[in-house]
Amino acid sequence: MNPARTLFLSLVALLVFCFGFAAWLQPQFQDLPFNRSVSMDFWGNLLDDSRDLFANSAFVTADEYYHSGYYPTIFDNNQAFETPHMAEDTGAVASRNSGDETGFMGKPRDWIDAFGRHFIPNRHTHLDEGGPTDDLSTSSEVKEILPWLKLSAELDPEDVKTFVVTAFWLRTRLDETRQAEQVLREGLRYNPGNPQLLFELGRVYFESYHNIPRARMIWEAALRMWHAEAPDKLLSERLNLANQNFDDRFIYEQLQVHLANLEQAAGNYPAAIARWELARPASPTPDDVDRHIADLKQKLSAAKDKSAT
Repeated sequence: MNPARTLFLSLVALLVFCFGFAAWLQPQFQDLPFNRSVSMDFWGNLLDDSRDLFANSAFVTADEYYHSGYYPTIFDNNQAFETPHMAEDTGAVASRNSGDETGFMGKPRDWIDAFGRHFIPNRHTHLDEGGPTDDLSTSSEVKEILPWLKLSAELDPEDVKTFVVTAFWLRTRLDETRQAEQVLREGLRYNPGNPQLLFELGRVYFESYHNIPRARMIWEAALRMWHAEAPDKLLSERLNLANQNFDDRFIYEQLQVHLANLEQAAGNYPAAIARWELARPASPTPDDVDRHIADLKQKLSAAKDKSAT
């Protein structure tokens, strides 16, 4: 038989086999027991349970780019980096950081270590603040973190902080407000009604669109969703400072404070005071809240005296 004809027939047979095998495999694959609504995506099928680990690794890599490489390893003191700074700087994520963020490497072990540090990033900087050059005109270089954030979100779309961080930097440094809103709505598709995502979406409408009624509506909806997340738990338990769920307390406080500021700006001092009093149990600085409440009460009293005359 002609060798070329034999090769052609072999390729046709292989193609028919592959097509038949794929047709048989597809329904078998669809019947596999996945426990996530998004687990049929490419990364979910490829990585399965390890996806969270890889997602976190991509998120940390983004923060390393945010610091231009000046970043602790697993062998260094990580206390000042418990919460990635690119997330902490958004003001929408609770911070767990403590200690010296510039001295995580400690003192040089010997002269070789001291000499070697001249050839690696050795100064704490942030990309949005000019990076190592301190040139604010290069603040748009924060876009270097976006591919890693996108990968992290694709790997673990249930981690809301990735969507929050991505949206914040798109909006504040790259002037991509519409795209930031799309990112948050994508996050809400995977995490319906999440208070943290709704809080950030409200900030988009308040800070970027200057749509105060819409921002108020979103923040009030976020508060309702916050209460609905644990209806059987006492409010005092969730707001207790001993509660290790930092994000739970933090987002409640932020929502109440932002709504209080809206009331104050509208001159509705009684409603603003009520909001601040609700925020106080969750605040790590209750004395500051008390001073703010006292100031508002003085303004309310002055307004009443003025109207009386």
